Amino acid sequence: MEYHNPVLLHETIDGLDIKPDGVYVDVTFGGGGHSREIIKRLGDGGKLYAFDQDQDAQQNSIEDDRFTLIPENFRYVKRFLRFHGVKKVDGILGDFGVSSHQFDVAERGFSTRFESDLDMRMNQNDSLSAYHVVNEYEEEALRQVFWQYGELRNAPKIARTIVGDRKETPIKTSEQLKEVLRPFLPKHREHKILAQIYQAIRIEVNQEIEVLKEFLLQTEQLLDVGGRLSLISYHSLEDRLVKRYIRNGLFEGEPEKDMYGNFEVPFKKVGKLIVPDHKEIKQNNRARSAKLRIAERL
Repeated sequence: MEYHNPVLLHETIDGLDIKPDGVYVDVTFGGGGHSREIIKRLGDGGKLYAFDQDQDAQQNSIEDDRFTLIPENFRYVKRFLRFHGVKKVDGILGDFGVSSHQFDVAERGFSTRFESDLDMRMNQNDSLSAYHVVNEYEEEALRQVFWQYGELRNAPKIARTIVGDRKETPIKTSEQLKEVLRPFLPKHREHKILAQIYQAIRIEVNQEIEVLKEFLLQTEQLLDVGGRLSLISYHSLEDRLVKRYIRNGLFEGEPEKDMYGNFEVPFKKVGKLIVPDHKEIKQNNRARSAKLRIAERL
């Protein structure tokens, strides 16, 4: 089994417009597929730093003097690059979401296919797990998680049902959770709704939206003029943030205008939105929802 089949591999690395002697960052190392392609295009003077908080991913580290793997969450990208003496870089790659490995290892609890304990932690040292969200969050907090991160219309009823059921006994496993949710899982839509519920819990456990925002805000300071962002998103919540940030450097509102009435923005988009073709989706079904956006630092 491959650890993770890199999505839009060549399109993503092409988007970085690699300079042989440049400094690059892969903030979602995973199986190392994107990183290995970057290293292929670097010269002797080039350098690649990669981030991954998952202990499993850290075992895929690359033996190359030009490569450094930093075992941290990429929300701290600026801090740990500075620790390594790096203040400016020529390109940053992010392939967000869950790796194939995380989905395929049952005990990690990311997949709806397996019976497992409720976990879903990307960093296995974190204290907050899916178990804590499902069993300890107040009803209103649960409702907010399902509404905001799962975009589920019946979020209030789902939250109420979970809170009512867990009074009898804690909900410890994926199968127990499915049984509790059974009234909301019609056969013809069971997998889709369950995926939305799992997505919502996973995003909350790993603070994925907060992490993405914190990361994006640092890219403006890290990228040298002419440097590139190459970012892959897998659901609308992520993609909206990436799109808005590339467009105007903000997540809400509009940027300020300069004295000539022009908007002051840190990036310009490069090319159009890129999605996988039918051939790639056939080879790797998990690529079907991927959206690649590329931007250049002004």
